[in-house]
Amino acid sequence: MTHSTTEVLVGGGVLAAALAFGFYAVQATGLSLGGDTYPLTASFRSLEGITVGSDVRLAGVKVGTVTGIELNPETYRADTSIAIQKGIEIPDDSAIVISSEGLLGGNFVEISPGGSPFYYAEGDEILDTQGAVSLVSLLLKYVAGDGSE
Repeated sequence: MTHSTTEVLVGGGVLAAALAFGFYAVQATGLSLGGDTYPLTASFRSLEGITVGSDVRLAGVKVGTVTGIELNPETYRADTSIAIQKGIEIPDDSAIVISSEGLLGGNFVEISPGGSPFYYAEGDEILDTQGAVSLVSLLLKYVAGDGSE
């Protein structure tokens, strides 16, 4: 069984392209192969547009990802776990908000830092949360008007 040089070169090219795509996918999604993050939790009224893997940003810079979402059957809120890069300290009076990239963009989790000299430790819960605002409901309120004119 012999292989032509062309077959070997094409096979090598396909393998190199697959490896390059895999490397790009890991870089683009922010996946981490190591344990260089620490967990925080938050409970939201609405997580519209947020899924596991969504960005967590601070001042517009990605500092973590959403790692888990589950419905709390007692409070009917979305309990969310996030992983923050080690070395990024979040003041313990910070707020966490669901933000949008624009009318057609996706949603992400935004941390609004406070001014406290104390920081969240691994596993702490961020209590000051603001859920997603539905763009459709805002448009319907605007179109319907409030009748006060």
